[in-house]
Amino acid sequence: MDSDSLTRIRKLSQQYAYTSIQMHEAVGRRAGLSGTDHKYLGFLIEKGQMTAGELATLTGLTTGAVTGLIDRFEKKQLVQRQLAEGDRRKVIIVPNTETIMALLAPLYKDFRAKSAALLASFSAEEIATLETYFLKAIAIMNDTTQTLNDN
Repeated sequence: MDSDSLTRIRKLSQQYAYTSIQMHEAVGRRAGLSGTDHKYLGFLIEKGQMTAGELATLTGLTTGAVTGLIDRFEKKQLVQRQLAEGDRRKVIIVPNTETIMALLAPLYKDFRAKSAALLASFSAEEIATLETYFLKAIAIMNDTTQTLNDN
């Protein structure tokens, strides 16, 4: 790939990331959350119930910040704390998936429809290229995150 093409793709990737942040902030505000808080709900929906420590590890937040996050979610009835069976010192964070989806799904309805239409406009080969790019880009970001967290 030539230098100009690489520069264009990097700039588009940055613009995509920035635009994603702006969209998620707008969705979060509309849902009565911050953009990052609403994205952290995504971790809970995807992974299911977990301890506060596991959520801290997953998000990169301190345990104190996770406690505040859980408090905010609990006030909005988006999660509940449950004592772990066998170790009552351990608290499990249980997402209220129905409430979360009722809050967020309507805010993504148009975005999802437009994204589906966009993807439908690509050939199978183009979809395979996109999938390869995203899988490899995610691996690079995970590796970078791990390296930064280790140092």
